[in-house]
Amino acid sequence: MSRYAFKRSIPIMTGYIFIGLAFGILVSDKGYNVLWALAMSIFVYAGSSQFVLLALMVDGASLPLAALMIFLVNSRHMFYGISFIERFKSMGKRFFYMVYTLTDETYSVHVQIKDDKDLNEEEKNQAMFEVTFLNQMYWVIGTVLGALLGQFVPFDTNGIDFSMTALFIVIFVEHWVAWKQYTTHIPALTGIISSIVCIFIFGPDRFILPSLIISIAFLLAMEKRISKKMLGVE
Repeated sequence: MSRYAFKRSIPIMTGYIFIGLAFGILVSDKGYNVLWALAMSIFVYAGSSQFVLLALMVDGASLPLAALMIFLVNSRHMFYGISFIERFKSMGKRFFYMVYTLTDETYSVHVQIKDDKDLNEEEKNQAMFEVTFLNQMYWVIGTVLGALLGQFVPFDTNGIDFSMTALFIVIFVEHWVAWKQYTTHIPALTGIISSIVCIFIFGPDRFILPSLIISIAFLLAMEKRISKKMLGVE
């Protein structure tokens, strides 16, 4: 595992381990053992969706309903994942693993690696694979430790599911600072504005998908103009 990949994964590590702990504690609090936490983090591996799935399990939801809900929560991945589909194809046998393990946080690091001018294409592919693997390991370790702790140490779990939202905020702030090398914040502002508008129109439980559709449609329509602004080209 390269030092480059590890350094890139450190912000995700700090978030995933602690949020994984929170999730594992919730799993234990709801009466499920550590094997459930391990299996969900390996085979589901979707932070916010795992919190949703756990709630559905506790409520006794049917398998088709649970599958539909998880699909809707994770449907946003289809939109931004398209931007990496060709690169993942160029990675050969690693393609399916890269698609399966694409998360919001991993995507954010992939974007940084893709724009790193100090790496050639093969080095970028390798770094992305290593970061992806490390990120999943951090999540698995965090959830398993949380489930184990939850069995022996009492915790007040009120509000603990907000930890995933907190991580999203940290990643956004990090990217906003990183974007100072560009001359425009139009992509970020597009996401903010579309999200706020969609929250008022569709509500907090249904705004993500329409907000993504609006943002992507606008950015695709303005792609050339925005690219020139980001690169400082008139």
